[in-house]
Amino acid sequence: MGNFYQVLAILVAAVVVVWLFRRWRLPAILAYLVAGTLIGEHGLNITGDESDYEHIAELGIVFLLFTLGLEFSLPKLLAMRHLVTDVGCKQVGLTLLIVIVLALLFGFSLPTAFVIGGVVALSSTAIVIRQLSESGSIKRRSGQISVAVLLCQDIAVVPFLILIPLLGEGADWGVLSALFLALVKGLFVVAVLLFAGRWLLPRIFNVVAQVRTDELFVLTTLLVTLLAAALTQFFGLSMALGAFLAGMMLGESQYKYQLEADIRPFRDILLGLFFVTVGMKLDWQALLQSPGSIALVLLLSLLIKISVIRILGVRAGESAKDSWAAGFMLAQMGEFSFVLIAMAANNGVFSTELTSILLGAGILSMAITPFMITHARSWAVKLTVENHQAQDNEELTQPQQEMSEHVVICGFGRVGQTVSRFLKQENINFIAIDIDPVRVTEAREAGENVLFGSARQAEVLHAANIEQAKLVVVSYGEPEQSFDVVQKVRSLSEHVQILVRTRNDDALTKLQEAGATEVVPESLEGSLMLVSQVLNLSGVPFSRIVRQIRAERKNHYNRLHGFYPGVDTDMSAGAIERLEFVHATLLNDDAFATGKRIDTLKLSEKRVEILAIRRRGQEIPHPPGDEVLMAQDTLVLQGKPRRVERVERFLQKGE
Repeated sequence: MGNFYQVLAILVAAVVVVWLFRRWRLPAILAYLVAGTLIGEHGLNITGDESDYEHIAELGIVFLLFTLGLEFSLPKLLAMRHLVTDVGCKQVGLTLLIVIVLALLFGFSLPTAFVIGGVVALSSTAIVIRQLSESGSIKRRSGQISVAVLLCQDIAVVPFLILIPLLGEGADWGVLSALFLALVKGLFVVAVLLFAGRWLLPRIFNVVAQVRTDELFVLTTLLVTLLAAALTQFFGLSMALGAFLAGMMLGESQYKYQLEADIRPFRDILLGLFFVTVGMKLDWQALLQSPGSIALVLLLSLLIKISVIRILGVRAGESAKDSWAAGFMLAQMGEFSFVLIAMAANNGVFSTELTSILLGAGILSMAITPFMITHARSWAVKLTVENHQAQDNEELTQPQQEMSEHVVICGFGRVGQTVSRFLKQENINFIAIDIDPVRVTEAREAGENVLFGSARQAEVLHAANIEQAKLVVVSYGEPEQSFDVVQKVRSLSEHVQILVRTRNDDALTKLQEAGATEVVPESLEGSLMLVSQVLNLSGVPFSRIVRQIRAERKNHYNRLHGFYPGVDTDMSAGAIERLEFVHATLLNDDAFATGKRIDTLKLSEKRVEILAIRRRGQEIPHPPGDEVLMAQDTLVLQGKPRRVERVERFLQKGE
């Protein structure tokens, strides 16, 4: 029962602290670290030894790397190989060398200095990948540099894990033979996973998918991920590396998106537990006893890694801006740094005081990482001494100055590409903007006029000659992303027309107020097309159908906004604020509204509309203001849920 109450304490602390931090608009990762600090052995001490949970929590990193592997197919990884070698591997080696020299100058022995260098050289795969995925920055060039460096660091963990026990007192110094054996094991297990992922796993998932049982598909996904992790761990490699390779092999399969959806709940929960266990390690007494030493280690480690990654990135041919941004993203110590610290302490390489200082600096570096990743791009822009037209890709350094009266397509996915094909048929010039480097490369090789970058950046829009464009098409479908683009475009050009595609009508008014000329809700347009076919097949004259469709568009889809909610309707707080529902209410004999005219109730001021009245089996659509309501009338109300609820109470009780 003791373990049960400890797990319960972790859940309570995580829920409360995460809720508070999200209310304050602070990252969830920081909340997990604080929750772990509060309930850990150096806080309230109600969870016991954190090592009891570490093995389970480490699975969070395994699942995280599996989902990352799904995003990076083998061809894409091969295309990044120069980043892995020229930036990733050299970053580990150069950081290690610099830290060793500094540690020797501070009086540490060579074995101790070597392990300190390894601790500082590693970054947090869990935090960086999660933050990049949530923000969408993983598709940026700086995000790809970060991923390449993290992959190399995960591989570099292996020789550190082999060497640290050999650095302890009385150890056998068969270093070269141990390293050679590790290399052979690594090559063997990678070959096995690549073979299994390419030939075996797709066939297994084909068989499982034919059974059409969701539970079996989820179980198979978990089994494959954990088997790959167990295989690499058995051969002395990182479990995360095995999960990444398995995900990478399945990234080209048709089950990619279902695999990601199935693994996400397990990944998020276990990652949260992992960050809680990291927070448990923080000793507040050590912070108070040697704050200067911890601050010095933290400052030096940040400066060294940022500078090294920036220099190596530029030397590898990347832009200074992306190199700076990647440096800020990877400046922290990593989860494997804590593993190295624990091993060094257990083997007598680190003293107790040094262990506490490194743990304190490492956790603090993790705590500030979400803030650094959020501002990495803006800081990089300020630090970069380049022409303001510099972009996320070398192709973007030459704006299309000769083009005018053209169309700018923001987002070159399926919808954006469809728009471009019709524009080409009519010989209308266009420039597309997209942030997916693979898609941009494919499109440019096919001769398409596509720029790499974010349409939310003024520099990218300038490169697309936004000032000379006659129309901007925003094809994303996500309202928040589209809203940012509309605001940015309107700030740069007051006259250009902006056409926005959305999936539904949630943000129609908001986008129009931001400056959109027209908003095309995908679900409503699809409904209109379906209605036109239904009416046509029902014998309604085509000219009448066209008039009705045009009238509906002219009235901004007024008759299409409200709908009856169902079991699967999103009833979250955010959705309730956006959506308009249709709700029927019956007027009782003693209802306040019985016998009153509709216009005297002033429902328009309450922003609720009566769509129809059902009276004695007959329907009165859009009743006029002078219509008198009668007992047993069924009123069909349309409006936002809370407003409809208040109006229903008003109609019945007059409140």
